[in-house]
Amino acid sequence: MPSKNNPYSLIFGKEPKQLISRSMVMAEVVEVFCEEEPSQQVFMITGVRGSGKTVLMTEISKEMAKKDEWIVVELNPESDLLEGLAAKLSGENSLAALFRNAKINLSFLGLGIGIDGVAPIRDVESALVKMLESIKKQKKRVLITIDEAVNTKEMRTFASAFQIMLRKDLPVFLLMTGLYENIDVLQNEKHLTFLYRASKLELRSLNVRTIAENYKKNFRIDDGTALKMAKTTQGYSFAFQVLGYFTWENNGKMEKAIPQFRQHLEDYVYEKIWADMSANDRKLAYGIAKSKNGRVSEVREILGMETNEFNPYRKRLIRRGIVNGEERGYVRFTLPMFADFVKDMYDDGEE
Repeated sequence: MPSKNNPYSLIFGKEPKQLISRSMVMAEVVEVFCEEEPSQQVFMITGVRGSGKTVLMTEISKEMAKKDEWIVVELNPESDLLEGLAAKLSGENSLAALFRNAKINLSFLGLGIGIDGVAPIRDVESALVKMLESIKKQKKRVLITIDEAVNTKEMRTFASAFQIMLRKDLPVFLLMTGLYENIDVLQNEKHLTFLYRASKLELRSLNVRTIAENYKKNFRIDDGTALKMAKTTQGYSFAFQVLGYFTWENNGKMEKAIPQFRQHLEDYVYEKIWADMSANDRKLAYGIAKSKNGRVSEVREILGMETNEFNPYRKRLIRRGIVNGEERGYVRFTLPMFADFVKDMYDDGEE
């Protein structure tokens, strides 16, 4: 099995060849956006690094782009988002003619050419309102996608303008991805109340048996071996790709792939997660890692923490997608081999 034919990918954000689709989540977003009177015009996809946020957003974008009445625009969160939106809309061939016919002069903004007898619009927000009004008359809708949104000045300015567009009943829809902590900060901006009410899609683990079926097919292995491989990933989306990739590179031998699997997860995901954790987050993670089975009472005993001190950090790690707290009285890591990584990191410099 030569490397060039490897069906799995190590590249973050790129839609892989081997994709376990979150079809139910995608169908929910598409259905809501396509309602005649949408109940929601904003969805925010959150999850731990490597949980498949960008891939899901890409899937939804492609599905919406197939529909004649939809215009899909991807914006760069590091740039001026309003100018980016105006530029991309005006750059659409079908829309450029529409804007000219509507006498929308965007020449002052450096978009398109001037229109004789029509004063150029000097404010990008005013221009966008007029552009979207023209789009609405054509019974079309605009889906804006932003990957890895963070609480920057550009993002706040865009969100404030988007809020006004919603109040004006313009046909704009927003799909964003972001880490829990970044989305949380944005949602709590006092002037951006619409984001607080927006639907949040928290990506959880993939179905282990679905992963096993994928491995069984690609590696031509028996059910037991495929399930063992799948359980090793714990349903973590990036781990599914990484284990598949290195198993392929090792001629289908998972045992030989494990050291590379672990190293890659640590280098490209876990070290970044660890760097973003507070001292108390790390302390709690260490207690979970040292416990035998994740029983809350045992973790608290290891750390010498009372319930009221323990719970806020427990909730935060659950919200960030690092810990699963679904089983009452237990806390367990969602990430494969993360416990070993935490013990190594904590013992090396945190105590």
